[in-house]
Amino acid sequence: MPIDWDAMGDAVDTAAIETDEQLASKISSLTRMNDEEIQDLFPEKADKQKLIELMQLVNASTDENTRTVRLVDNIQDLAGTAVKLLARFV
Repeated sequence: MPIDWDAMGDAVDTAAIETDEQLASKISSLTRMNDEEIQDLFPEKADKQKLIELMQLVNASTDENTRTVRLVDNIQDLAGTAVKLLARFV
């Protein structure tokens, strides 16, 4: 039986979209933004993962100095996410 590669690609695309939507829903439950806003600001899975990293860093149960050092250490990866969030609220 031949493999229907088009159907396989469609299944992969559908799964990726559904996963993105579920991730946006989980993130929006932790923020004041809704699912659509999360999807608009962070359309790619990698963008959402960076948002989660930034949220974890900000909500860490460490002192502010420790969080600041961690942010500085990760600023190249998280700067775009922080800018998008600030632009949304300013």
